[in-house]
Amino acid sequence: MTPAVGELRDFAERYTAAWCSHDPVSVAAFYSPDGLLSINADAPAGAFMTVFPDLQVVMDDIVTQGDRAVYRWTLSGTNAGPCGAGYRVRISGFEVWTIGEDGLIAESRGHFDDADYRRQLQHGTQEID
Repeated sequence: MTPAVGELRDFAERYTAAWCSHDPVSVAAFYSPDGLLSINADAPAGAFMTVFPDLQVVMDDIVTQGDRAVYRWTLSGTNAGPCGAGYRVRISGFEVWTIGEDGLIAESRGHFDDADYRRQLQHGTQEID
């Protein structure tokens, strides 16, 4: 069950703000009790908040595709967490959401360019914020 476009956009904006709050509990509140968040085949999503203490997420777009929603985002931050090299990183990706009967995310499958991400962790971004 995918919400109406306006409701979905509001939901996605609040979800983005939760990521920017650096509070994993705030992000978890957007998921059904048994909800699943998987990024690039199960990379731990919560680790981004530790690796990037200045994490910022921007919602690029939210669209529906059949009974799913596609949330497009850009993440930026400084790799200054434990064992971080201190480089700026900027990656874009997307999550494909299945919304549960409770109106929360039942499943989110996220994807981004892992090779570019790893390069930026070691050398920084080539883009200017």
